[in-house]
Amino acid sequence: MRVLSAVVVVLGALLVPITASAGPSACPSVGTNWSGPGPFAVTSEQSGVGHTVFRPTDLTTCSHPVILWGNGTGATPDNYLQLLQHLASHGFIVAAANTEQSGSGKEMLAGLDWVTGENSKPGSPYAGHVDLAHVGASGHSQGGAGTVQAGADPRVVSTVPIEPGPGGDNGKLHGSVFWLAGQFDLIVLPILLVLPRYQQSGHIPAVYGELAGATHLTPQGDGGGFRGPITAWFRYQLMGDAQARAEFVGQNCGQCGSKAWSNFQRNAKVQ
Repeated sequence: MRVLSAVVVVLGALLVPITASAGPSACPSVGTNWSGPGPFAVTSEQSGVGHTVFRPTDLTTCSHPVILWGNGTGATPDNYLQLLQHLASHGFIVAAANTEQSGSGKEMLAGLDWVTGENSKPGSPYAGHVDLAHVGASGHSQGGAGTVQAGADPRVVSTVPIEPGPGGDNGKLHGSVFWLAGQFDLIVLPILLVLPRYQQSGHIPAVYGELAGATHLTPQGDGGGFRGPITAWFRYQLMGDAQARAEFVGQNCGQCGSKAWSNFQRNAKVQ
């Protein structure tokens, strides 16, 4: 009987999804309304060291994961304002680098340093309310390359490079990754510059999504058709949201058969 119990424990451990990087979050559920507004009112502020930070106004409801953001070349957080506000409304603290040149990833990681400091600063609204065990990074174009660079940092557990430039070493990514491309992106061509990077990510859980009809400018503003999948991915990876997990895992995953994608793939480590 003791042997049988041990076998059950081992089998149970093997059935835990390899991509599950977060336990269930105390942050409110949103059902499956990934592209709709989240339950939190949003405040934005300047870090004073080069970042616009978007966060839930009330940080006391739950422990909030962090998303680092990098802009495309020549762009600022204002170019992605509604998308960044949207992510904050879903419970994330979004530290967006103000720079128009974010390809090194250093400015993105500096945002994490600032949030980390605030989390331990008495009297700060962030104090004790930041989930530093669950940090993600995302960015567009050059910021997508910066996302790969930032993803090499051991503190970053999941990345979403959106139509990423060619910088960064895929092999240094150690957490899960959701590569995003635009079907009609004529600047970062999916078949040449994004799909191959997904194919080179076999050492980690990786997903590839090519948004049907999307151009290189689709992610700006409110994120367009990218907004919902990005939100679901980070709620799954950083909050342990079971409904969001179902969008990516299983034979009948929500995104797998969606007509929103012109190409959608998952590697074996996700499945």
